[in-house]
Amino acid sequence: MSPTEIKVASATEKFFVLVAVCCAAAAMPLTFTGPAVALPAISRTLGGSPIALNWVTNAFMLTFGSCLMAAGALADSFGRRRIFLTGVACFAVFSAGLALAGNIVWFDLLRALQGLGAAAAFSGGMASLAQEFEGTARMRAFSIVGSSFGVGLAFGPIASGLMIDAFGWPSIFVLVVALALLAFGLGACFLRESRDPDAAGLDWPGALSFTLALTLFTYGVLRAPETGWSDPLVIALLVGAALLFLAFGIIERIVKRPMLDLSLFRYPRFVGVQLLAAAPAYAFVVLLILLPVRFVGIEGMSEIAAGRMMVALSAPLLVLPIVAGLLTRWFSPATICGTGLLISAAGLFWLSHFATSAAPSALIGPLLTIGVGISLPWGLMDGLAVSVVPKERAGMATGIFSTTRVAGEGVALAVVSAILSAFIQSNLGTSAGEHASAAAQRLVTGNLSAAASNVPAIGHDVLIQGYTNAFSALLWLLTAITVMTAVVVFSFLGRASSSTVVTEDAEQLQEEEEALRASNA
Repeated sequence: MSPTEIKVASATEKFFVLVAVCCAAAAMPLTFTGPAVALPAISRTLGGSPIALNWVTNAFMLTFGSCLMAAGALADSFGRRRIFLTGVACFAVFSAGLALAGNIVWFDLLRALQGLGAAAAFSGGMASLAQEFEGTARMRAFSIVGSSFGVGLAFGPIASGLMIDAFGWPSIFVLVVALALLAFGLGACFLRESRDPDAAGLDWPGALSFTLALTLFTYGVLRAPETGWSDPLVIALLVGAALLFLAFGIIERIVKRPMLDLSLFRYPRFVGVQLLAAAPAYAFVVLLILLPVRFVGIEGMSEIAAGRMMVALSAPLLVLPIVAGLLTRWFSPATICGTGLLISAAGLFWLSHFATSAAPSALIGPLLTIGVGISLPWGLMDGLAVSVVPKERAGMATGIFSTTRVAGEGVALAVVSAILSAFIQSNLGTSAGEHASAAAQRLVTGNLSAAASNVPAIGHDVLIQGYTNAFSALLWLLTAITVMTAVVVFSFLGRASSSTVVTEDAEQLQEEEEALRASNA
Protein backbone atom coordinates (compact mmCIF):
# COMPACT_ATOMS: atom_id res chain seq x y z
CA MET A 1 0.00 0.00 0.00
CA SER A 2 1.46 3.39 -1.02
CA PRO A 3 1.92 6.13 1.60
CA THR A 4 -1.01 8.05 0.23
CA GLU A 5 -3.46 5.15 0.33
CA ILE A 6 -5.60 4.74 3.42
CA LYS A 7 -7.80 1.95 4.67
CA VAL A 8 -11.55 2.46 4.38
CA ALA A 9 -12.86 3.82 7.68
CA SER A 10 -15.63 2.10 9.59
CA ALA A 11 -18.94 3.86 10.24
CA THR A 12 -17.92 4.41 13.89
CA GLU A 13 -14.60 5.97 12.92
CA LYS A 14 -16.31 8.26 10.43
CA PHE A 15 -18.79 9.30 13.11
CA PHE A 16 -16.07 10.33 15.56
CA VAL A 17 -14.11 12.12 12.83
CA LEU A 18 -17.27 14.11 12.10
CA VAL A 19 -17.74 14.86 15.81
CA ALA A 20 -14.13 16.07 16.08
CA VAL A 21 -14.55 18.49 13.17
CA CYS A 22 -17.93 19.62 14.51
CA CYS A 23 -16.42 20.43 17.93
CA ALA A 24 -13.77 22.57 16.26
CA ALA A 25 -16.42 24.17 14.06
CA ALA A 26 -18.64 24.99 17.05
CA ALA A 27 -15.71 26.62 18.90
CA MET A 28 -14.86 29.04 16.10
CA PRO A 29 -18.10 31.09 16.09
CA LEU A 30 -17.65 31.56 19.85
CA THR A 31 -14.41 33.38 19.13
CA PHE A 32 -16.17 36.27 17.43
CA THR A 33 -19.66 36.26 19.00
CA GLY A 34 -18.19 36.15 22.53
CA PRO A 35 -15.80 39.12 22.17
CA ALA A 36 -18.57 41.08 20.40
CA VAL A 37 -20.81 40.76 23.46
CA ALA A 38 -17.84 41.46 25.74
CA LEU A 39 -16.43 44.41 23.75
CA PRO A 40 -17.77 47.17 26.07
CA ALA A 41 -16.41 45.26 29.09
CA ILE A 42 -13.07 44.63 27.36
CA SER A 43 -12.89 48.34 26.52
CA ARG A 44 -13.45 49.31 30.16
CA THR A 45 -10.76 46.87 31.37
CA LEU A 46 -8.06 47.12 28.71
CA GLY A 47 -8.80 50.55 27.22
CA GLY A 48 -7.67 51.23 23.68
CA SER A 49 -8.49 53.52 20.76
CA PRO A 50 -11.44 52.81 18.43
CA ILE A 51 -9.03 51.26 15.90
CA ALA A 52 -7.50 48.99 18.57
CA LEU A 53 -10.97 47.90 19.69
CA ASN A 54 -12.01 47.18 16.09
CA TRP A 55 -9.00 44.87 15.84
CA VAL A 56 -10.48 42.74 18.66
CA THR A 57 -12.68 41.20 15.96
CA ASN A 58 -10.75 42.03 12.80
CA ALA A 59 -7.40 40.59 13.94
CA PHE A 60 -8.96 37.12 14.26
CA MET A 61 -10.99 37.33 11.05
CA LEU A 62 -8.06 38.73 9.06
CA THR A 63 -5.56 35.99 9.93
CA PHE A 64 -8.24 33.31 9.80
CA GLY A 65 -9.42 34.37 6.36
CA SER A 66 -6.08 35.21 4.79
CA CYS A 67 -4.41 31.95 5.89
CA LEU A 68 -7.12 29.48 4.93
CA MET A 69 -5.83 28.91 1.40
CA ALA A 70 -2.29 28.45 2.68
CA ALA A 71 -3.56 26.06 5.37
CA GLY A 72 -5.50 24.10 2.74
CA ALA A 73 -2.37 23.76 0.61
CA LEU A 74 -0.35 22.65 3.66
CA ALA A 75 -3.03 20.09 4.50
CA ASP A 76 -2.87 18.61 1.00
CA SER A 77 0.94 18.56 1.07
CA PHE A 78 1.88 17.55 4.61
CA GLY A 79 -1.21 15.70 5.80
CA ARG A 80 -4.72 16.77 6.71
CA ARG A 81 -4.64 15.08 10.12
CA ARG A 82 -1.35 16.72 11.04
CA ILE A 83 -2.54 20.21 10.07
CA PHE A 84 -5.87 19.72 11.85
CA LEU A 85 -4.29 18.62 15.13
CA THR A 86 -1.63 21.32 15.01
CA GLY A 87 -4.22 23.98 14.32
CA VAL A 88 -6.59 22.84 17.08
CA ALA A 89 -3.74 22.72 19.62
CA CYS A 90 -2.59 26.26 18.73
CA PHE A 91 -6.17 27.48 18.76
CA ALA A 92 -6.64 26.15 22.30
CA VAL A 93 -3.36 27.61 23.60
CA PHE A 94 -3.93 31.11 22.21
CA SER A 95 -7.57 31.09 23.34
CA ALA A 96 -6.41 30.40 26.89
CA GLY A 97 -3.82 33.18 26.56
CA LEU A 98 -6.53 35.72 25.73
CA ALA A 99 -8.02 35.33 29.19
CA LEU A 100 -4.68 36.48 30.66
CA ALA A 101 -4.00 39.43 28.32
CA GLY A 102 -3.02 42.52 30.28
CA ASN A 103 -3.56 45.19 27.62
CA ILE A 104 -5.34 45.71 24.32
CA VAL A 105 -2.17 45.31 22.22
CA TRP A 106 -1.43 41.84 23.58
CA PHE A 107 -5.11 40.95 23.27
CA ASP A 108 -5.16 41.90 19.58
CA LEU A 109 -1.91 40.02 18.90
CA LEU A 110 -3.27 36.87 20.54
CA ARG A 111 -6.47 37.24 18.53
CA ALA A 112 -4.37 37.23 15.35
CA LEU A 113 -2.49 34.11 16.48
CA GLN A 114 -5.79 32.48 17.42
CA GLY A 115 -6.93 33.06 13.84
CA LEU A 116 -3.86 31.24 12.51
CA GLY A 117 -4.70 28.18 14.58
CA ALA A 118 -8.34 28.33 13.52
CA ALA A 119 -7.35 28.44 9.84
CA ALA A 120 -5.22 25.31 10.15
CA ALA A 121 -7.89 23.47 12.15
CA PHE A 122 -10.70 24.39 9.78
CA SER A 123 -8.86 23.62 6.53
CA GLY A 124 -7.40 20.36 7.82
CA GLY A 125 -10.70 19.22 9.27
CA MET A 126 -12.87 20.03 6.26
CA ALA A 127 -10.37 18.47 3.83
CA SER A 128 -10.31 15.34 6.00
CA LEU A 129 -14.10 15.09 5.86
CA ALA A 130 -13.95 15.24 2.07
CA GLN A 131 -11.78 12.12 2.12
CA GLU A 132 -14.02 10.19 4.52
CA PHE A 133 -17.40 10.80 2.84
CA GLU A 134 -18.62 10.50 -0.74
CA GLY A 135 -21.55 11.87 -2.75
CA THR A 136 -24.70 12.69 -0.82
CA ALA A 137 -23.11 11.49 2.43
CA ARG A 138 -20.47 14.19 2.01
CA MET A 139 -23.15 16.85 1.50
CA ARG A 140 -24.93 15.69 4.66
CA ALA A 141 -21.66 15.70 6.62
CA PHE A 142 -20.95 19.28 5.59
CA SER A 143 -24.52 20.21 6.48
CA ILE A 144 -23.97 18.82 9.97
CA VAL A 145 -20.79 20.88 10.27
CA GLY A 146 -22.83 23.91 9.24
CA SER A 147 -25.26 23.14 12.05
CA SER A 148 -22.31 22.91 14.45
CA PHE A 149 -21.45 26.45 13.47
CA GLY A 150 -25.07 27.21 14.23
CA VAL A 151 -24.70 25.83 17.75
CA GLY A 152 -21.76 28.16 18.37
CA LEU A 153 -23.60 31.11 16.89
CA ALA A 154 -26.91 30.39 18.65
CA PHE A 155 -25.60 29.73 22.15
CA GLY A 156 -22.40 31.78 21.97
CA PRO A 157 -23.93 35.18 22.77
CA ILE A 158 -26.14 33.99 25.65
CA ALA A 159 -23.41 31.73 27.07
CA SER A 160 -20.93 34.59 26.84
CA GLY A 161 -23.37 36.97 28.51
CA LEU A 162 -23.97 34.59 31.41
CA MET A 163 -20.25 33.96 31.90
CA ILE A 164 -19.38 37.66 31.71
CA ASP A 165 -22.05 38.46 34.29
CA ALA A 166 -20.89 35.70 36.65
CA PHE A 167 -17.11 35.58 36.19
CA GLY A 168 -16.02 38.51 33.99
CA TRP A 169 -15.12 38.67 30.31
CA PRO A 170 -11.98 36.43 30.48
CA SER A 171 -14.24 33.47 31.26
CA ILE A 172 -15.75 33.50 27.74
CA PHE A 173 -12.71 31.62 26.45
CA VAL A 174 -13.17 28.64 28.79
CA LEU A 175 -15.81 27.00 26.58
CA VAL A 176 -13.68 27.65 23.47
CA VAL A 177 -10.71 25.86 25.04
CA ALA A 178 -12.90 22.93 26.19
CA LEU A 179 -14.31 22.35 22.70
CA ALA A 180 -10.86 22.63 21.12
CA LEU A 181 -9.40 20.07 23.52
CA LEU A 182 -12.29 17.66 22.81
CA ALA A 183 -11.72 18.09 19.06
CA PHE A 184 -8.01 17.42 19.53
CA GLY A 185 -8.61 14.24 21.54
CA LEU A 186 -11.12 12.77 19.10
CA GLY A 187 -9.01 13.76 16.09
CA ALA A 188 -5.88 12.20 17.57
CA CYS A 189 -7.75 8.92 18.16
CA PHE A 190 -9.86 8.52 15.03
CA LEU A 191 -8.60 10.79 12.26
CA ARG A 192 -6.36 9.02 9.72
CA GLU A 193 -3.68 10.71 7.70
CA SER A 194 -4.24 11.58 4.05
CA ARG A 195 -2.57 13.92 1.57
CA ASP A 196 -2.53 14.85 -2.11
CA PRO A 197 0.18 12.76 -3.86
CA ASP A 198 0.68 15.52 -6.43
CA ALA A 199 1.01 18.39 -3.94
CA ALA A 200 4.21 20.41 -4.24
CA GLY A 201 4.33 22.27 -0.93
CA LEU A 202 3.16 25.75 -0.06
CA ASP A 203 3.17 28.59 -2.54
CA TRP A 204 5.00 31.00 -0.21
CA PRO A 205 5.10 34.04 -2.56
CA GLY A 206 1.37 33.70 -3.15
CA ALA A 207 0.57 33.22 0.53
CA LEU A 208 2.63 36.21 1.65
CA SER A 209 1.36 38.58 -1.05
CA PHE A 210 -2.27 37.64 -0.38
CA THR A 211 -1.96 37.98 3.41
CA LEU A 212 -0.14 41.31 3.19
CA ALA A 213 -2.69 42.64 0.70
CA LEU A 214 -5.59 41.80 3.01
CA THR A 215 -3.77 43.26 6.01
CA LEU A 216 -3.02 46.57 4.30
CA PHE A 217 -6.56 46.85 2.93
CA THR A 218 -8.20 46.12 6.28
CA TYR A 219 -5.94 48.51 8.19
CA GLY A 220 -6.55 51.25 5.62
CA VAL A 221 -10.33 50.86 5.81
CA LEU A 222 -10.27 50.85 9.63
CA ARG A 223 -8.03 53.92 9.79
CA ALA A 224 -9.96 55.99 7.22
CA PRO A 225 -12.95 56.98 9.43
CA GLU A 226 -10.58 58.44 12.04
CA THR A 227 -8.09 60.26 9.79
CA GLY A 228 -10.08 60.68 6.57
CA TRP A 229 -9.89 58.94 3.21
CA SER A 230 -7.48 61.61 1.95
CA ASP A 231 -4.94 60.84 4.67
CA PRO A 232 -1.61 59.99 2.93
CA LEU A 233 -1.14 56.84 5.02
CA VAL A 234 -4.64 55.58 4.17
CA ILE A 235 -3.99 56.19 0.47
CA ALA A 236 -0.62 54.43 0.70
CA LEU A 237 -2.18 51.44 2.47
CA LEU A 238 -4.94 51.04 -0.12
CA VAL A 239 -2.58 51.50 -3.08
CA GLY A 240 -0.17 48.99 -1.53
CA ALA A 241 -3.03 46.51 -1.09
CA ALA A 242 -4.05 46.90 -4.74
CA LEU A 243 -0.48 46.33 -5.94
CA LEU A 244 -0.09 43.26 -3.75
CA PHE A 245 -3.38 41.79 -5.02
CA LEU A 246 -2.12 42.35 -8.56
CA ALA A 247 1.18 40.68 -7.68
CA PHE A 248 -0.74 37.76 -6.16
CA GLY A 249 -2.66 37.23 -9.39
CA ILE A 250 0.56 37.25 -11.44
CA ILE A 251 2.29 34.85 -9.04
CA GLU A 252 -0.61 32.39 -9.18
CA ARG A 253 -0.40 32.33 -12.97
CA ILE A 254 3.31 31.47 -13.16
CA VAL A 255 3.98 29.10 -10.25
CA LYS A 256 3.87 25.37 -10.97
CA ARG A 257 1.45 24.51 -8.16
CA PRO A 258 -0.52 27.67 -7.25
CA MET A 259 -2.26 28.16 -3.94
CA LEU A 260 -5.19 29.57 -5.92
CA ASP A 261 -5.84 27.73 -9.17
CA LEU A 262 -7.17 30.56 -11.34
CA SER A 263 -8.38 28.07 -13.97
CA LEU A 264 -11.21 27.14 -11.61
CA PHE A 265 -12.83 30.50 -12.29
CA ARG A 266 -13.62 29.36 -15.83
CA TYR A 267 -16.49 27.38 -14.34
CA PRO A 268 -19.59 29.53 -13.73
CA ARG A 269 -20.75 27.29 -10.89
CA PHE A 270 -17.43 27.65 -9.08
CA VAL A 271 -17.66 31.42 -9.46
CA GLY A 272 -21.23 31.30 -8.21
CA VAL A 273 -20.15 29.33 -5.14
CA GLN A 274 -17.52 31.97 -4.32
CA LEU A 275 -20.10 34.76 -4.58
CA LEU A 276 -22.44 32.72 -2.43
CA ALA A 277 -19.65 32.31 0.14
CA ALA A 278 -19.38 36.07 0.55
CA ALA A 279 -23.13 36.59 1.02
CA PRO A 280 -23.38 35.71 4.74
CA ALA A 281 -20.69 38.30 5.48
CA TYR A 282 -22.95 41.29 4.84
CA ALA A 283 -26.33 39.59 5.23
CA PHE A 284 -25.63 38.03 8.63
CA VAL A 285 -22.11 37.98 10.09
CA VAL A 286 -21.67 41.75 10.42
CA LEU A 287 -24.86 41.77 12.51
CA LEU A 288 -23.30 39.26 14.91
CA ILE A 289 -20.75 41.96 15.73
CA LEU A 290 -22.74 45.18 15.34
CA LEU A 291 -25.95 44.17 17.12
CA PRO A 292 -24.40 43.16 20.48
CA VAL A 293 -22.45 46.43 20.45
CA ARG A 294 -25.71 48.29 19.77
CA PHE A 295 -27.68 46.40 22.40
CA VAL A 296 -25.10 46.71 25.19
CA GLY A 297 -23.29 49.95 24.37
CA ILE A 298 -26.06 52.10 22.88
CA GLU A 299 -29.32 50.70 24.24
CA GLY A 300 -27.90 49.86 27.67
CA MET A 301 -28.93 46.19 27.78
CA SER A 302 -27.05 43.78 30.00
CA GLU A 303 -24.76 41.24 28.35
CA ILE A 304 -27.25 38.50 29.24
CA ALA A 305 -30.19 40.36 27.65
CA ALA A 306 -28.12 41.05 24.53
CA GLY A 307 -27.20 37.38 24.34
CA ARG A 308 -30.86 36.40 24.49
CA MET A 309 -31.66 38.77 21.62
CA MET A 310 -28.90 37.29 19.48
CA VAL A 311 -30.36 33.80 19.91
CA ALA A 312 -33.28 34.88 17.71
CA LEU A 313 -30.82 35.71 14.93
CA SER A 314 -28.70 32.59 15.10
CA ALA A 315 -30.99 29.85 16.49
CA PRO A 316 -32.25 28.79 13.01
CA LEU A 317 -28.70 27.63 12.25
CA LEU A 318 -29.21 24.80 14.74
CA VAL A 319 -31.45 22.81 12.40
CA LEU A 320 -32.09 24.51 9.07
CA PRO A 321 -28.70 23.69 7.47
CA ILE A 322 -29.55 20.00 7.87
CA VAL A 323 -33.04 20.64 6.52
CA ALA A 324 -31.51 22.39 3.52
CA GLY A 325 -29.36 19.32 2.86
CA LEU A 326 -32.47 17.14 2.83
CA LEU A 327 -34.32 19.57 0.55
CA THR A 328 -31.72 18.97 -2.18
CA ARG A 329 -33.64 15.78 -2.96
CA TRP A 330 -36.43 17.94 -4.43
CA PHE A 331 -34.88 21.35 -5.14
CA SER A 332 -31.60 22.46 -6.66
CA PRO A 333 -29.03 24.09 -4.36
CA ALA A 334 -29.36 27.30 -6.38
CA THR A 335 -33.08 27.48 -5.66
CA ILE A 336 -32.57 26.84 -1.95
CA CYS A 337 -29.64 29.26 -1.61
CA GLY A 338 -31.15 32.06 -3.68
CA THR A 339 -34.48 31.82 -1.89
CA GLY A 340 -32.71 31.91 1.46
CA LEU A 341 -30.87 35.11 0.51
CA LEU A 342 -34.14 36.77 -0.52
CA ILE A 343 -35.67 35.83 2.84
CA SER A 344 -32.64 37.26 4.60
CA ALA A 345 -32.95 40.49 2.59
CA ALA A 346 -36.58 40.79 3.68
CA GLY A 347 -35.49 40.45 7.31
CA LEU A 348 -32.80 43.13 6.91
CA PHE A 349 -35.33 45.53 5.42
CA TRP A 350 -37.81 44.76 8.21
CA LEU A 351 -35.15 45.36 10.89
CA SER A 352 -34.29 48.76 9.40
CA HIS A 353 -37.66 50.10 10.53
CA PHE A 354 -36.94 49.71 14.26
CA ALA A 355 -35.23 52.46 16.24
CA THR A 356 -32.93 51.86 19.20
CA SER A 357 -35.86 52.74 21.45
CA ALA A 358 -38.01 49.89 20.12
CA ALA A 359 -39.12 47.15 22.49
CA PRO A 360 -36.74 44.17 22.33
CA SER A 361 -39.63 41.79 21.60
CA ALA A 362 -40.42 43.74 18.42
CA LEU A 363 -37.02 42.82 16.98
CA ILE A 364 -37.50 39.05 17.31
CA GLY A 365 -39.46 38.76 14.06
CA PRO A 366 -36.91 40.42 11.76
CA LEU A 367 -33.99 38.74 13.51
CA LEU A 368 -35.59 35.32 13.05
CA THR A 369 -36.31 36.09 9.40
CA ILE A 370 -32.66 36.97 8.74
CA GLY A 371 -31.52 33.83 10.56
CA VAL A 372 -33.94 31.56 8.68
CA GLY A 373 -32.90 33.02 5.35
CA ILE A 374 -29.15 32.67 5.86
CA SER A 375 -29.50 29.16 7.33
CA LEU A 376 -30.70 27.69 4.02
CA PRO A 377 -27.47 28.26 2.06
CA TRP A 378 -25.27 27.87 5.16
CA GLY A 379 -25.23 24.07 5.16
CA LEU A 380 -24.88 23.69 1.39
CA MET A 381 -21.99 26.04 0.65
CA ASP A 382 -19.08 23.89 1.84
CA GLY A 383 -20.32 20.80 0.03
CA LEU A 384 -20.77 22.77 -3.18
CA ALA A 385 -17.24 24.16 -2.86
CA VAL A 386 -15.52 20.76 -2.81
CA SER A 387 -17.89 19.11 -5.30
CA VAL A 388 -16.62 21.12 -8.29
CA VAL A 389 -12.98 19.99 -8.03
CA PRO A 390 -11.28 16.57 -7.99
CA LYS A 391 -11.26 14.87 -4.61
CA GLU A 392 -7.46 15.18 -4.34
CA ARG A 393 -7.73 18.98 -4.48
CA ALA A 394 -10.31 19.15 -1.68
CA GLY A 395 -7.93 21.02 0.61
CA MET A 396 -7.36 23.70 -2.02
CA ALA A 397 -11.08 23.98 -2.81
CA THR A 398 -11.96 24.25 0.88
CA GLY A 399 -9.22 26.81 1.33
CA ILE A 400 -10.41 28.97 -1.58
CA PHE A 401 -14.04 28.82 -0.53
CA SER A 402 -13.34 29.39 3.16
CA THR A 403 -10.96 32.24 2.34
CA THR A 404 -13.66 33.91 0.28
CA ARG A 405 -16.13 33.47 3.11
CA VAL A 406 -13.99 34.37 6.12
CA ALA A 407 -11.79 37.00 4.47
CA GLY A 408 -15.01 38.42 3.05
CA GLU A 409 -16.38 38.59 6.59
CA GLY A 410 -13.33 40.45 7.86
CA VAL A 411 -13.32 42.87 4.93
CA ALA A 412 -17.10 43.32 5.14
CA LEU A 413 -16.90 44.10 8.85
CA ALA A 414 -14.16 46.68 8.29
CA VAL A 415 -16.02 48.28 5.38
CA VAL A 416 -19.40 48.20 7.12
CA SER A 417 -17.92 49.74 10.29
CA ALA A 418 -16.40 52.52 8.18
CA ILE A 419 -19.72 53.08 6.39
CA LEU A 420 -21.64 53.14 9.68
CA SER A 421 -19.17 55.68 11.08
CA ALA A 422 -19.58 57.86 7.98
CA PHE A 423 -23.38 57.63 8.20
CA ILE A 424 -23.32 58.58 11.89
CA GLN A 425 -21.02 61.52 11.21
CA SER A 426 -23.33 62.68 8.43
CA ASN A 427 -26.40 62.40 10.68
CA LEU A 428 -24.73 64.33 13.51
CA GLY A 429 -23.98 67.09 11.02
CA THR A 430 -22.75 70.52 12.04
CA SER A 431 -24.16 70.20 15.55
CA ALA A 432 -21.22 67.98 16.51
CA GLY A 433 -18.62 70.29 14.97
CA GLU A 434 -15.09 69.17 14.27
CA HIS A 435 -15.35 66.32 16.77
CA ALA A 436 -18.13 64.53 14.88
CA SER A 437 -15.69 61.96 13.49
CA ALA A 438 -14.33 61.03 16.92
CA ALA A 439 -17.84 60.77 18.34
CA ALA A 440 -18.95 58.56 15.45
CA GLN A 441 -16.00 56.23 15.95
CA ARG A 442 -16.83 55.83 19.63
CA LEU A 443 -20.49 55.12 18.85
CA VAL A 444 -19.49 52.37 16.40
CA THR A 445 -17.61 50.64 19.24
CA GLY A 446 -20.58 51.09 21.60
CA ASN A 447 -18.97 53.66 23.89
CA LEU A 448 -21.80 56.19 24.26
CA SER A 449 -20.27 58.04 27.23
CA ALA A 450 -16.96 58.59 25.40
CA ALA A 451 -18.85 59.81 22.32
CA ALA A 452 -20.76 62.27 24.48
CA SER A 453 -17.52 63.57 26.03
CA ASN A 454 -16.22 64.33 22.52
CA VAL A 455 -19.27 66.48 21.72
CA PRO A 456 -20.49 67.91 25.05
CA ALA A 457 -22.61 70.50 23.25
CA ILE A 458 -25.18 67.91 22.19
CA GLY A 459 -27.06 65.48 24.39
CA HIS A 460 -27.29 61.71 24.51
CA ASP A 461 -30.64 61.76 22.73
CA VAL A 462 -29.16 63.47 19.66
CA LEU A 463 -26.29 60.98 19.57
CA ILE A 464 -28.65 58.01 19.83
CA GLN A 465 -30.93 59.42 17.12
CA GLY A 466 -27.95 59.93 14.81
CA TYR A 467 -26.85 56.35 15.46
CA THR A 468 -30.38 55.04 14.83
CA ASN A 469 -30.73 56.81 11.48
CA ALA A 470 -27.27 55.65 10.40
CA PHE A 471 -27.97 52.04 11.38
CA SER A 472 -31.22 52.04 9.39
CA ALA A 473 -29.45 53.44 6.31
CA LEU A 474 -26.80 50.75 6.66
CA LEU A 475 -29.47 48.03 6.76
CA TRP A 476 -31.04 49.40 3.56
CA LEU A 477 -27.66 49.14 1.85
CA LEU A 478 -27.15 45.56 3.09
CA THR A 479 -30.65 44.67 1.86
CA ALA A 480 -29.85 45.86 -1.66
CA ILE A 481 -26.54 43.97 -1.77
CA THR A 482 -28.18 40.76 -0.54
CA VAL A 483 -30.92 40.95 -3.20
CA MET A 484 -28.32 41.45 -5.95
CA THR A 485 -26.34 38.47 -4.67
CA ALA A 486 -29.46 36.29 -4.76
CA VAL A 487 -29.98 37.21 -8.42
CA VAL A 488 -26.37 36.28 -9.21
CA VAL A 489 -26.70 32.94 -7.39
CA PHE A 490 -29.85 32.06 -9.36
CA SER A 491 -28.03 32.94 -12.59
CA PHE A 492 -24.72 31.17 -11.95
CA LEU A 493 -25.86 28.10 -10.03
CA GLY A 494 -29.35 27.54 -11.35
CA ARG A 495 -28.74 26.39 -14.90
CA ALA A 496 -28.87 22.65 -14.16
CA SER A 497 -29.43 20.20 -11.34
CA SER A 498 -26.68 20.22 -8.77
CA SER A 499 -25.37 16.67 -8.57
CA THR A 500 -24.96 16.25 -12.34
CA VAL A 501 -23.32 19.53 -13.25
CA VAL A 502 -20.86 19.69 -10.40
CA THR A 503 -19.72 16.16 -11.17
CA GLU A 504 -19.23 17.10 -14.82
CA ASP A 505 -17.18 20.14 -13.81
CA ALA A 506 -15.02 18.08 -11.47
CA GLU A 507 -14.46 15.37 -14.10
CA GLN A 508 -13.61 17.93 -16.77
CA LEU A 509 -11.12 19.66 -14.47
CA GLN A 510 -9.54 16.33 -13.52
CA GLU A 511 -9.14 15.38 -17.18
CA GLU A 512 -7.45 18.71 -17.88
CA GLU A 513 -5.04 18.23 -14.98
CA GLU A 514 -4.16 14.70 -16.09
CA ALA A 515 -3.49 15.95 -19.64
CA LEU A 516 -1.28 18.73 -18.25
CA ARG A 517 0.72 16.27 -16.13
CA ALA A 518 1.15 13.96 -19.14
CA SER A 519 2.45 16.81 -21.29
CA ASN A 520 4.95 17.81 -18.59
CA ALA A 521 6.21 14.24 -18.12
